[in-house]
Amino acid sequence: MKFQELAEKRYSCRSFSDKKVEKELVEQIIQAGITAPTAVNTQPFKIFWLESEQAKENLRQVCRYTFGADTFLLVGYEEEKGWVRTFDQRNFADIDAGIVATHMMLEIEDLGLSTTWVGCFDAPRLQEMYPQMQGYHLIALFPIGYAAREAGPSERHFKRKSTEEIVERL
Repeated sequence: MKFQELAEKRYSCRSFSDKKVEKELVEQIIQAGITAPTAVNTQPFKIFWLESEQAKENLRQVCRYTFGADTFLLVGYEEEKGWVRTFDQRNFADIDAGIVATHMMLEIEDLGLSTTWVGCFDAPRLQEMYPQMQGYHLIALFPIGYAAREAGPSERHFKRKSTEEIVERL
């Protein structure tokens, strides 16, 4: 599949079937994140795989947007490990983590799975439950699975600004 086809095919899936995601596929998704480019290759991110039954139950206590999924990956970054642009002191750790998360999201689609990028979760509470998450800005939760038969893109998926509204030629 060509990249543009992949990008257009992907949508925010909010309903998953009961079919379990194979661990090998989760490992491929993680590898896609690991190979993502980061500024000066600092790799200031961490991927948390919430795979135990207790971890999934804890997640459901801090996030109501799990959509029936049984597989979850969470991306975070450590700001102090990010590359800083000298001209204005802009730290790129958040951008790096966003690139990692985007690579993972597109790999999920490419593997025939579905997801949605969830940002609405109680990160401080999750960090209380898991001390190893402390010090990380948790930015992207991915419920992963096979789309339910009735799943499909929402109306918002098809709303796009025009090229003229987005691109400014100088």
